[in-house]
Order: sequence, then C-alpha cells, then structure tokens
Amino acid sequence: MDRIKVLSIFGTRPEATKMAPVINELRTRPDEFESVVCVTAQHRQMLDQVLQVFNIIPDYDLNIMQAGQSLTDIVTRCLNGLGDVIARVRPDIMLVHGDTSTTFAGSLSAFYGGVKLGHVEAGLRTYDKYQPYPEEMNRRLTAALADYHFAPTSVSRENLLKENISDEKIFVTGNTAVDCLKTTVFAGYVFAEPKLRGIDYSKKRVIVMTAHRRENIGENLDNILKAIRQIADDYEDVLFVYPVHRNPAILKQVEETLGSHPGVITTEPVNMNDMHNLINLSYMALTDSGGIQEEAPGLNKPVIVLRNVTERPEGLTAGTLLLAGTKRESVYESVKFLLDDKSAYDRMAAAKNPFGDGFAAARIADAINHVFGSSQQRPADYSWEND
Repeated sequence: MDRIKVLSIFGTRPEATKMAPVINELRTRPDEFESVVCVTAQHRQMLDQVLQVFNIIPDYDLNIMQAGQSLTDIVTRCLNGLGDVIARVRPDIMLVHGDTSTTFAGSLSAFYGGVKLGHVEAGLRTYDKYQPYPEEMNRRLTAALADYHFAPTSVSRENLLKENISDEKIFVTGNTAVDCLKTTVFAGYVFAEPKLRGIDYSKKRVIVMTAHRRENIGENLDNILKAIRQIADDYEDVLFVYPVHRNPAILKQVEETLGSHPGVITTEPVNMNDMHNLINLSYMALTDSGGIQEEAPGLNKPVIVLRNVTERPEGLTAGTLLLAGTKRESVYESVKFLLDDKSAYDRMAAAKNPFGDGFAAARIADAINHVFGSSQQRPADYSWEND
C-alpha cells in the first residue's frame, strides 16, 4: 500500500513543541508515512528554537512574521501561502494543532484545497468566545472544518460529541505536550539562560510564572503583578522567575510593578528546554499558559492558573490545577495557600497528570493509519482515570 502523505502545519512555539513528537513519530515509520512540514513562522525566533531542539527542517517556510502584525495580517498571509503549499504537496491529510491563528488559517486552507484535515488537541472549550481570545473561536472553527479529531482527554471528546461531531471521527490520544517532556528534561541540565544558572534551587522555593494572554493585558495583569510583588515582600524564601513576553505592553507593566525587586528574576523568553527544566526544579508554576497546565503536572508541580476559566477542567478534577482568577486578592491567597499548607501542596504535587502518558503521538499515527485503511484495528482511547 502507498505511504500516507501527511502535511503538518504550525507557526508558533507552543504548536511546534506539541507537534514535534508527532513529526518524530511519523519519521520513525517511513514505510507507513511520508511526512512533510510547513511552518508559517507566525512567531519566528521562538519557533526556530524548537525546530533546532528537535532537528526539524521544514520543507516549506512561509516566514510571515512582521512587526506589529494583527490577527487579520496573520490569517491572510497564512491563507495566501498555504494554498500554494497544498497545491504542490497534494497531501492525503493535513494536520493542524490547537488554537492559533495559523491553526484556523490552515484549517480553512485545507477546506478550500479539498484536503482531509486532522486536528491535534481537539475539543478544548470554555464556551466563552472571548476567553481565551482569539483561541476559543479558532478551536471551534477548526472543529467545524476538521475531518478527524485527536482529542487529548475524554472531556474533550464529550465536548465534540455535544457539537454533533461523529464519535467515529474522534480519537482520544492524550496530549503530545506530555510526550515532549520525555526528551527535554534530564538530570544535570545546564541552562542556556545565564540568570537561571545562578539560582540555588535547594534554598529557594522557586515559582516559575508566565502571564501574557491578550485578555489579561491591562487591569488583569496589573492585579496579578501586584499580588506577585506582595508575595515576594512577604516570603523571603520565595523567588519568582518570570520569562517575560516581548509584547511592549507587557514589558512596560512588568517593569513598572516589579522593577528590580530582589524576590523576582525576569528574563527574556527562554527556550523550550530551559522552560521544562526550570519547571522541573521549581516549587510550583503560576501561569495563564495552556501548555504549562499540561506540562507541570507531568513533573509533579502544582499549577495555579491565572485565568477566570480554563479549557482544561481535567486538571481541576484531578487536583493538579488551582484556578486563581485575575483579582489581586484571589491570586495572592491562592499562592499563599500552597506556600503555607504543606499537605495541600503535597496532594497537588502527587496528583496524577490527567493530560497524557507520553504516547499520544503514537496513538495519533495509529489513528491516521486506521482511517486510511492501513490498519483495521482502531487504536484504544487514552484514559487517565483507568491507568
């Protein structure tokens, strides 16, 4: 039987981090798959860091990133470039990941090009189209266009079923973010970021934090940063490490509120290996990022979520996540709770990661084989509750 030609499309660091295990899985099965990679470079520098780590050389690079780009700019430039790529490659199936503007544009391009579409990390929902913005609608629009849905958990599967998506088109695979940790975290790791090398992780309770979502910029981020400063004032043994997004609005807010506080280290955005190993050495994570909600529990680190809603409710059920909201008082009290209550901290640290077992990429490859008839056996669904 002919090999299945798979065209993978992504453009940001989070997408690359989660698609790299899939691409590597396809590469290990050359008799079954022909893997073609196209990057839009919606985020250029941070994307390239991940490509280098995983030794992925794209077959096509649209290089669309421009200073001050709007969402409209990203989508239109993606559409213009991806149409040509699809016409050249003529894939059997196209894969997109998650919820970025590249994801939505790729999905629409597949529809226009008459190509079967597989959605990796399908089915996450808040059902509030502005939280997160624009990611929630990117996910929902992609689901409407996709032919096959690779849902990370049974909760995501149920979301898709409620939207009248056929059960036979849904495969529960686990999240590829957990697969990634198997190759990036190891003992004796030396950080590329010099500021991270000088920390005594045995003497400080290090809290790694990220805060960059569009809906948090402004008042919400101001609340979060003031809560962080208050914790840093109150706990001498706590050290916040904050890789700050390059968005000028975020940089300005962080500088005004945290400045040169001795309890806070700010850095440029760090590479993927640095981030994963930083989480591994930290006490807990404080974030509005989706990926860290999935990754940190895999390293037995509690996560405080700096958002009003999360599309990853499995973490709340399993006890790996604590939803703090974006009010100053609630963020402060949530962090204080885990710093003061060791038993509560230990319960969260020991809770099982509901988002995957490290074999999501293999399940996705097996599912593609199944839908194209190379394998009659449907792959078994991932279930964290029954493992």
